[in-house]
Amino acid sequence: MGSIVCQSCEQVIDYYEDEKVTVLYGKCCSECGKEGMEHSHN
Repeated sequence: MGSIVCQSCEQVIDYYEDEKVTVLYGKCCSECGKEGMEHSHN
């Protein structure tokens, strides 16, 4: 079982099926990780 974690707030976003335990990093919402996001959809 793997999990997807937000890079900014460390909140678990989602889980996915995998043979080994893995953590992927993403962003859970538009408020998280605004730095470096030049083209945001507002």
